[in-house]
Amino acid sequence: MNYPVVGEHVLGAVQGNWWSRRRRRDDVPSLPPGATYVFRVGGNYRQFPEGMVFDPSHADVLDASSVSLVDTRARMVEVERTVPSVSEADHFTVRASFACQVTDPTVVARQGIIDVTVPLRAYLAGDSELPRVSAGHRVEEVNAVRREVSHRMTAYSAIVTPRVAGMSVEFVSAEVHASDDLRNWEQKLRDERRSQELRRGQRDFETQDTQRIAELLSQGSDYADAFGIARNRIDVAQAAARIHRTTDEDSARRNQAAEEDRAHARARETADAQMRRDMVLTLLRQMGQTEDYVDYHQVLEQVLRDSGGPAVPAVESGPGRPGPDAPRRLNSGTDRPHDGFVKDEDDLLD
Repeated sequence: MNYPVVGEHVLGAVQGNWWSRRRRRDDVPSLPPGATYVFRVGGNYRQFPEGMVFDPSHADVLDASSVSLVDTRARMVEVERTVPSVSEADHFTVRASFACQVTDPTVVARQGIIDVTVPLRAYLAGDSELPRVSAGHRVEEVNAVRREVSHRMTAYSAIVTPRVAGMSVEFVSAEVHASDDLRNWEQKLRDERRSQELRRGQRDFETQDTQRIAELLSQGSDYADAFGIARNRIDVAQAAARIHRTTDEDSARRNQAAEEDRAHARARETADAQMRRDMVLTLLRQMGQTEDYVDYHQVLEQVLRDSGGPAVPAVESGPGRPGPDAPRRLNSGTDRPHDGFVKDEDDLLD
């Protein structure tokens, strides 16, 4: 770091008489902003008059053997010092900041302070208590070390003021940094946490979006179409055509369902009628095999009533056909078997 002396140049002797002596302008380097010339004349250091236009014929310029360019602006200078931790494998880096400004350019040029960090680093290394502040902490406890180092440097600078000849130096602050390995590790952990938070946030957004879409769809296709039209995602003509097509499909399904219901009712009626016929025929077969007297009219009327069929008209009593109130006769030895009964189903139908 070239501060506060930003350059030093040797000047050759100027030949000629005293009235014709004049140094060439190229022999003296250009002055950067915020700097001033300090010429060495014999054993003395003399600052070129401030605010005066440079004069190659000035006595100090003519007699100077060298010139120093001194930066007089205020600067913030940082110096570092390594301090130990509780582990031999890790350490802390203390970075102290100082506000510096040249107060006497001739003293600075005489001292030849090309790099002000050299005396400041020596000042920082002069604090023997600073390593003890950090030696009891692990490298992960960098925040605690920062607090203690800041308190220590404030007290140290108040008791032992930093001094550089020809300059005003003031302690500003102290920072503590962990080793590069720990910093890289913490950065990896931070990046991983951020990645996990990002993925968690994305999942939460997807869940919320899914719930919103589900609620939208639960309100029906018309609401969904209206929402899409409002967002310019669905064309009105397309939505109308789809609604018309859906209506036609629903109507066709309803008509088909009604036709299937009617067909099922007809099939059920046919099955019921067939079942009644089967029951009557089965009953007649069973009655034709018995020797007891049976009132066919009453039996048929009861069967049709139970099965939901039409009532049987009354049949007049006659020979061989006893009325409904006629007593039942048991077959005797003198009677002909099955007297007064039909022999089969065909006689009944006649």
